[in-house]
Amino acid sequence: MYTGIVAGTAPVVAIEVKEGARKLTIDLGGYLEGLEVGASVAIDGVCMTVVSIDGRDVVFDAIDETLERTTLGQVLEGGVVNVERSLKVGDELGGHILSGHVITTARITDRKSRGEGLDIRVENPERVRPFVMEKGFIAIDGMSLTIGEVSDDTFALHIIPETMRVTTIGQKEVGSMVNIEIDSRTQAIVETMMRKMGGDS
Repeated sequence: MYTGIVAGTAPVVAIEVKEGARKLTIDLGGYLEGLEVGASVAIDGVCMTVVSIDGRDVVFDAIDETLERTTLGQVLEGGVVNVERSLKVGDELGGHILSGHVITTARITDRKSRGEGLDIRVENPERVRPFVMEKGFIAIDGMSLTIGEVSDDTFALHIIPETMRVTTIGQKEVGSMVNIEIDSRTQAIVETMMRKMGGDS
C-alpha cells in the first residue's frame, strides 16, 4: 500500500527487453534503507517488486500487461521516475491510500505556469470518468492530488511548487502520458451507487 506522497525521483540506468517483459534498473541510492529483494516500490505509481539489488542499482521486471496498461513501456534509459516506498505500520498518512494498481493512462492536454506552481489539464478517460469528481482524490504517476474543475473530456490539476520540486510532473509537456489510479474507497462508493441506481430503474 502507498500514500501517494512521492519521496522523490530516481534515474533509470538501464533497460533490458526480454521475452514478455522489460527489466528496469533504477538508481535508488536515496531510498535503499531497509530495502530487500521481494519488497514493493511504487515506480511512477506502479507497484513493482524488487528483483535484485546491486549497490545503488535496483532491478524490477515489468511484464507485458504492466507495459501495456501503464507508462512504464515508454520509459527510456536516462529518464527519471517518481519513487515511493511502501507504507509501513506507524507511517504518517499524508495523501490517500493507494494500491499501485494503475487503471489506465491519459494524455496531458494543457499546461500553464501559475507563479511557481503549475496548472495542467488531463484527458478524462471513459474508464475512470465516473470516479473523477471535483475535490476528489486521484493519483497521477503515483502523486496524490486533488481534482479541480471536471468536464466530460478533461479534468484540472493545480500543482504546488513542492510537488514540482520532488516529482517529475514539472517535466511533463502537453502530449505526455501519465498513469491514473483512483483510490479504492471512491471506486467502491461510486460503483455501489451505480449498481443501486441501475437496480432501481
